[in-house]
This record gives sequence, structure tokens and C-alpha cells, in this order.
Amino acid sequence: MKYPALKITLLAVATSLAMEANAASTIIKNVNIFNGVEDKLFEDHHVLVEDNLITQISADPIKVDDATVIDGKGMTMIPGLIDMHAHFCIQEGMLVGRDGYDQMAMGARAHVAMMQYLDQGFTTARDAGCNILGMAKAINNGLLDGPRLFPAGGFLSQTGGHADTGSFNDVPGRVDDLERHGFGYIVDGVTEARRAARQNLRAGATQIKIMAGGGVASEFDPIHMTQFSEQEMKAIVGVAEDYGTYVMAHAYHDRSVNRAIDAGIRVIEHNFLVSEDTIKRMKEEGVALSAQAVMSLEAFAEPDKITFFSPDQKSKAAKVNSGAKQMFGWARKHDVLIVTGGDMFGPAYNTRQADNMVWMKEVGFTPFEIMKMGTSNAAEVLSWSGGMNPYKYGKLGVIESGAYADLVLIDGNPLEDITVLNNYKDKFKLVMKDGKIHKNEL
Repeated sequence: MKYPALKITLLAVATSLAMEANAASTIIKNVNIFNGVEDKLFEDHHVLVEDNLITQISADPIKVDDATVIDGKGMTMIPGLIDMHAHFCIQEGMLVGRDGYDQMAMGARAHVAMMQYLDQGFTTARDAGCNILGMAKAINNGLLDGPRLFPAGGFLSQTGGHADTGSFNDVPGRVDDLERHGFGYIVDGVTEARRAARQNLRAGATQIKIMAGGGVASEFDPIHMTQFSEQEMKAIVGVAEDYGTYVMAHAYHDRSVNRAIDAGIRVIEHNFLVSEDTIKRMKEEGVALSAQAVMSLEAFAEPDKITFFSPDQKSKAAKVNSGAKQMFGWARKHDVLIVTGGDMFGPAYNTRQADNMVWMKEVGFTPFEIMKMGTSNAAEVLSWSGGMNPYKYGKLGVIESGAYADLVLIDGNPLEDITVLNNYKDKFKLVMKDGKIHKNEL
């Protein structure tokens, strides 16, 4: 061949043009759109999806040759919902997932939960800690179906911290199954903290999750406890910043939250026992709140009925319930950036993810405010993962030209009745993720 390079170039151009000509196109017509940002519906609109992106939204009919046309019949179109605190590889608690099954079985169970999320219209989830990095990679590469995953990888916790689920007689520093499986890392000191953060990011974590304070049900960390020194936190934040991403922290009270903010942490999970001054600081410094309404407002509403809790654990649960109501009120008053993440796992909760959004109305939030938490607010925080974001070629959490085609059609209007999100089996008529239809009952 006289001009092989020219032939290869022409072949590449022809292939590219053929791919564009054959782009899968779907027109969803006659829908009322909540765009994820504005407190209204854009009525009688039509949406064009090409491959995995929204490319046109119009009040006038859209015509594209060979497009698949779906009649939305005047239903409400919303962006795919986003859960910001999932734990896919935890089912009946950390110990069951770590000790009761091997990782093959837990991977299978995690995938069942992921498909349940899609059924409920959650097309994206931020996993807040566990050994999910391999499954996230498989979903990102198209090998598994499931919601888009923003995984934190293994929890980072100090000895005696919230992710220290060893036994009373463990030898300090022992590398046990928790660490070998990448489920979590018990680290003490700046060097160990850096190494664990780097290990997670090396394997594809999009952000880092640390345990900055105590919990309710865990054995070794009383709820008043503050965990990790500021130097350890800053070391972890430094690693995250070197990768262009951020750190999220499990924390309940003023001391742990303020230490985390001092260290540069950008998202606080839980936050139930803080003062109004700390809420004001979060607003001033642009720190986001990840809200777990069901666990704080429902599960801990009657702690005496939790038969496996000790008297001390019941007392802590009651404090969390009371503190959460006050804290959410302050967060609304001071307009903190709020996202919703259930922290709800296992068979009893996997199909109740929207409840975490719906429960926010019990502490004064409007349906519009709640819908933003689960769409555009969440997408804003996800964007903080910068270069570690595997989904950087379109927008999430909104319906606009150039956004990913993650869409849900609802027979009802969540801006008027947020509880329609609970009735996904009957009211969610279409679920699309990345331009592919997961469910279609139209």
C-alpha cells in the first residue's frame, strides 16, 4: 500500500462518522420536568437522549430519524436520585459481612442491593465505606449493572475508633481480616494514616471516609469520644487533596466536627449533637451535611424497644433522636448545603432508601428542598471528587442539555407530595440510567 497512514486515518474518520450516525436516540415526549434546580415543573416538554446524554429539551416536538419514542403521558420527569451514604457490602452489620460470609457471597448480596437501588430510582450512590472498589470498577467498565458508584473504599479508623470491630482480646497492631479484605483500616499516626488513604485512592476511591468520633452501637468508642488527632486528619486530607478530591467524616458532636473542619474535611456525616455555632461555621466555610433522617428520627425514636441495646446504648440513641431534630432545624435556618444519605443497609432497609428523603419533611423541609438534596445538591458534592470522578463527561442530578441521561418518570408530583417517592413499585413508570432503560411500564 502506497499511503498506509492515510488509509488508517480515513478509516478512523469513517468509523467515527458511522458511530455518530448510529447513535442510539430516544425521545421521551409529553413530560413535566423537575430539572433538579428550580421549584417548578416545566410542563408539556420533550427530551432527546442520544447515547448516554441528554442533548435537547424543548417545548416543541422533537423529530429524529430512527429514534425510539416514549410517550410520557404527562407524568413528572425527575433526575435520577442520588444516595450519599450507602454501605453496599454491609448487610446485617459489619461483623456479618466480614466474618459470616466470604467476599464472593458478600459481593453477590451487594449486587442485589444495587439493583434494588435502581428499582427505587437511585441511579447514583456514594458508598461511605467498605470493600466495594472492585465492584465500582466493574460497574464503571460496563461489566455489571448498577447505580453509578462513588466509593470511599475501606473506612479509616484509629485503634478503638468507630470502625474498630475487633474483639476485646485483639493484639494492638494486628493485621486482621478487616484490613486484609480492604473493608477498613485501623491506623495510628500520620504515616499509617497516609498509607491507608493512598491505598484506597490507588484502588479507585473517589473520596476518603474517616471516623472522627464515636457512635451509638459500637463497642469500643463512646459517643462523646473524639477520634484521630488533627495531625492525622490533616495527613489524610493532604493525600486526598494531592489526588484532587476530598474527605468525609463520621462525627456527631462539636469537638469532633470542629477538629475535622480545622483539618480541611469538607463533608460531615451525621452531625446530630452539634451546637448552632458549629452549624454556622459549616455554612461559613462551605462544609456540607450528609443527613441520615430515618436512622436518627425513626430508628432511635423509641430506643427502649431496641432489645439488643444496653441501657447506655439506649440513652445514646435517645440523645441522637433529640439532637437530630434540633440540628436539622438549625441547618435549615442557616442554609447549610445538605445532601441525603440513608446509612440504611440490609434486607430490612435496602428497599426503603427514599424514606431517608421523605422523613426530612418531619423536621420542616419543603418537598422542593428535599428534592434538591437528593439531586443537584448531591451532584455538587460529588463534583468535589475532581479528577477521581469516573463520571466527568456529563452532569449528574439535573435535567439539562449535556447532563447524563439518568431519568425517572413518576405518576405523581414530588414537589406537591414528597411521599410519592416511597411508592416506587406503582408510581415509577420509567427508570433510565446512562441512557439505558432499567424499567419501563409505559
